[in-house]
Amino acid sequence: MRIHYYQFRSLPEDHTMNGMGTLHGSIFETSNDLITEMANKPEILIDIAMDDSRVIGYKIGYQLDTHTFYSWLGGVDPNYRKQGIAAELMKQQHQTLKELGFKVVQTKTMNKWRSMLILNIKNGFDVIDTYTNEKGLHKIILEKKL
Repeated sequence: MRIHYYQFRSLPEDHTMNGMGTLHGSIFETSNDLITEMANKPEILIDIAMDDSRVIGYKIGYQLDTHTFYSWLGGVDPNYRKQGIAAELMKQQHQTLKELGFKVVQTKTMNKWRSMLILNIKNGFDVIDTYTNEKGLHKIILEKKL
């Protein structure tokens, strides 16, 4: 196994997009149209981990304002977890954000995604707020100064 990392500032080619969509659906058990949602985000940044031509991890975010970036969605194939892939995707995203002049990165998660919550806290994020969304789900807002 040899993992390669790629970064895109626009939507990647169809094969990669389809791989992201499939992985997203399996992780989040949703049929949302990820491609359409991504196409509507301003200043999107996509980091992808691949094993050969297979998407095994991704991190997607977009600009909220000139200083703040929102790290929106991400996940790693369960067969590839505990290998530092999510941490590497985060590291690459944050490095690019610094180079682009962003000062803050923000994200949201839930208690059920504990490994992501722990990863964020270990990498310098602070819990800044919580709320319950319209579906009754409790969300945790985290922020990191770059």
